[in-house]
Amino acid sequence: MDIKQPFTILAVDDHVVNLKLIEKSLSKEGYRVLSASNGPNARKLAVAERPDLILLDIQMPGEDGFQVIKFLKNNPLTASIPVIFLTGVSEVHSKLKGFDLGAVDYITKPFHNLEVLARVGIHLKLSIATNSLIAEQAHKLRQLSEAQESMLPLPHDNPDAKFGVYYKALHEAGGDFYDILDISEHIKGYFVADFSGHDIKTSYMTASVKALLVQNCTPVYSPAESMKMINDVLVEILPDGKYLTSCYVLLNRETLKMTVINAGHPPVVHLPVNGTPTLLSSDGDVLGMFKDAQFGITRIDVSYGDRFFIYSDGLVESAQNNITWVNGAEQFLDDFKLVSDIPVEDVPKKLIHNLFYIEADNQEIINSKSNFRKMPEDDIVILCVEV
Repeated sequence: MDIKQPFTILAVDDHVVNLKLIEKSLSKEGYRVLSASNGPNARKLAVAERPDLILLDIQMPGEDGFQVIKFLKNNPLTASIPVIFLTGVSEVHSKLKGFDLGAVDYITKPFHNLEVLARVGIHLKLSIATNSLIAEQAHKLRQLSEAQESMLPLPHDNPDAKFGVYYKALHEAGGDFYDILDISEHIKGYFVADFSGHDIKTSYMTASVKALLVQNCTPVYSPAESMKMINDVLVEILPDGKYLTSCYVLLNRETLKMTVINAGHPPVVHLPVNGTPTLLSSDGDVLGMFKDAQFGITRIDVSYGDRFFIYSDGLVESAQNNITWVNGAEQFLDDFKLVSDIPVEDVPKKLIHNLFYIEADNQEIINSKSNFRKMPEDDIVILCVEV
């Protein structure tokens, strides 16, 4: 029979008598009580033990309660722990400062044991209810994310397309999207897009764009015509302020011709079989914003064994380092060259591993070998295609 673990309370006060009173009254009611007599010890215990609630004295020598709660609320490991201030201060501004810093309540000293028990119980109940609601919402969003990912084609389902892909959503409702299109026996279409925003509406729009691609990317229409018709529909159906950047590549493996349609998206990287990687840059308007949008068009001859990379800006952009995809892509051209001898289906994960040091098995971000940044700041799609 499993025994439920008691709720853990961290009591912080520089007066030993107060700590003993709190520990005695709470322990009798089944709580596990940790004690700290100063700010530094309180911070260490909070991080190490992750208590369910913290009783924190405001006035302590050295590091006071205001400094402690600032640390707790700025640390992701402790930010959600409810904090009740213990205060002998009656000034309103001190209490208001505590609330501004994230405290949920206060108890005035000298305190009564029954009041401590009552307030601890109330805020634990509120915390349980809030955490339960968050867990339920996260579960629903994970289901939504799984449904979104189930629409994305995989290399083993499309062997003739000769591609590898890495997809990672930073949030439950990802803004990035890709698709592989069978235009004819020898012609394939490769599409990568990045929706503005990362809300639930984005996940539903993914299905709409996928349907539009199937309907309009056919041998009858040129790539530019296909994107023009898709744009005209998106202008009508997208909510105000919504749009997507995109890149559509049409590859004819019979004629060895490739056409790139760019709609405000990072440039395609072209890696010739015996050459150096270059950017196929072409400016274009985003999809879904302007009725008369103009797209960038690039046409090149390719050879068997050539590779090209379509990716979202999360790979090469960093707001923290003030790097846009315009100059960010240039910084990583050598990285594309380093993976030229790796099987195409393994290239995207290898690139990610090199840039962000992500474990291949579980795709968790561990650290970074790159001077660029330690963590991706946005969703990432990398599509590597071999001619």
